[in-house]
Amino acid sequence: MNVIGLSGWSGAGKTTLLTRVIPLLLAKGLRVSVIKHAHHDFDVDVPGKDSWVHRQSGATEVLVASSRRWALMHELRDAAEPRLPELLSRMSPVDLVVIEGFKREPHAKIEVHRIANHKPLLFPDDPDVVGIATDAVVATTLPMVHLDDVEAIAALMQRAAIPVEQVLARSPSEG
Repeated sequence: MNVIGLSGWSGAGKTTLLTRVIPLLLAKGLRVSVIKHAHHDFDVDVPGKDSWVHRQSGATEVLVASSRRWALMHELRDAAEPRLPELLSRMSPVDLVVIEGFKREPHAKIEVHRIANHKPLLFPDDPDVVGIATDAVVATTLPMVHLDDVEAIAALMQRAAIPVEQVLARSPSEG
């Protein structure tokens, strides 16, 4: 299982880019999964539905299953946010796991940068950035692709992905 990240400031277009890249990777025969970081309280089920009621009543985990999908929701209940290694260890094996966000975690990342966002580039201060997808002209020796060149971004993601074992070995142990 290989891992690559898409990292960048909010509004850079990471999610939009990923929704355009995943079908290309699937067309190449790859099985792809995503780990996405959320910066705020979020919900995947609807208030009032059974799974929501179970979580609100205090359940630590609620697994919802149907003939089409299943989802596991785990409430932290004031526990620390899980680090990337723990989340990766919970993933079913696939060819490529794309990590959206987690920009402070040590893993290979492609920076997604949009000039209209007026945010600084991350790569000068992040040694884990292995490439840049941008609509700007950037002075760097890192591989660069234009944000609209989805084929080139998919290829860069495949080339830059590293084995999950390397990600786990690079992550600091929790103390």
